Amino acid sequence: MKKPLILVTNDDGITAPGIKALVDVVKEFGNVVIVAPDSPQSGMGHAITVNNTLHIDKISEDNAEITEYTTSGTPADCVKIAKNEIIKEKINLCVSGINHGANSSINVIYSGTMSAAIEAGIEGIPSIGFSLCDFSWKADFEQIKPFVRKIIKEVLQHGLPEGVILNVNFPKLKKEEIKGIKICRQAKAKYSEKFDKRQSPFGKEYYWLAGEFVCEDKGEDTDEWALSNGYISVVPVQFDLTAHHAIQQLNNWNLNEKN
Repeated sequence: MKKPLILVTNDDGITAPGIKALVDVVKEFGNVVIVAPDSPQSGMGHAITVNNTLHIDKISEDNAEITEYTTSGTPADCVKIAKNEIIKEKINLCVSGINHGANSSINVIYSGTMSAAIEAGIEGIPSIGFSLCDFSWKADFEQIKPFVRKIIKEVLQHGLPEGVILNVNFPKLKKEEIKGIKICRQAKAKYSEKFDKRQSPFGKEYYWLAGEFVCEDKGEDTDEWALSNGYISVVPVQFDLTAHHAIQQLNNWNLNEKN
């Protein structure tokens, strides 16, 4: 049987240890094409390049086991250009990450890692975003490789529901300390933000975004609870942002009544 074609991308950039760890796993399952940003794109969300040119550079040899490209664009750009310009056959799976740092709860909105996976989902490609709760460039990804392998195997075997992408987050624990995998909902959480106002030597004011992460959700079925209690969280997310439960309430408004 023909091996599945797997697209690998991220938001930490082509040189990040996280993407190298992910490639080590996915190459066991199929033919791998990497299309990743040429520089870090964390917090980029679902931004795309529309007011600038977009460049692609192939950095692997023609006879290399894995085909590798960098782009000057965002994580979402990487998926768009991979599907439309680089890869001429059907992509069976897209995996994004492994991100250096959590993308649980509200972080999914800001995450370039997850936006790349969501962009693939929009294109009808089964996709998964992987993140480790460790921002260090020297994070130990060996501990989570067996779980990455297990999740990828299940997705390739069973597929995903239409329009659904998996947001997978790993706690910063040793392999033997991880209690298991939990299917969760996204916790209600946000950042309590402030701006640190400073002044340059030339008298120009500038700001650093600061603050702290606040989880307002006490439920034990959330991604934040799972991660805090030694579990891997798997949240099925979707790109349909419609608040279906609010439609009936809004239909009761007098929006079509003449003034």
